[in-house]
Amino acid sequence: MHWTAFPLHPETPEDGQSLEDLFAGRPINIPEMLTHLRNTAQQLGLPFGDRQMTFNSRRAQELGKWAENFGRGDAFHKAVFKAYFAHGLNIAADTVLMDLARSVDLDPQEARTVIEQGQYRDAVDRDWQRSRLMGITAVPTFVMNRQRLVGAQTYQDLARFIGSEI
Repeated sequence: MHWTAFPLHPETPEDGQSLEDLFAGRPINIPEMLTHLRNTAQQLGLPFGDRQMTFNSRRAQELGKWAENFGRGDAFHKAVFKAYFAHGLNIAADTVLMDLARSVDLDPQEARTVIEQGQYRDAVDRDWQRSRLMGITAVPTFVMNRQRLVGAQTYQDLARFIGSEI
């Protein structure tokens, strides 16, 4: 399976941004939003912790592309998801990324080189450009035949979306 993660806020600084700052000036009830996300995650069996910050996912996306070359893409993306959503870790931080690479049996030193040399920078830039052209503003967004399904979904909802039965 090929994963492509599209950033919601590529301007997020590497040291992160509070959710209050991220949504400042917009009529968003952050505690209500987090409760909804937590409930949805629980229904879907996904980990979700007490998230207060948002972090830049750029480097994690680059390493995700690299991990796919070794058949470790799914494992790496799942590890990043858990680190970010369940543990609130800064997935832009080198130490976190190296630990995540190691956790899925990838060489952390090679991962550092991938990031430092920007080996997958262009590939991620193409993904970002594609997401902008498609008007994608939320992750995940499923697109099929010009129809969209946004957000974490049950298997049944995904099956209905693609027009098949489970």
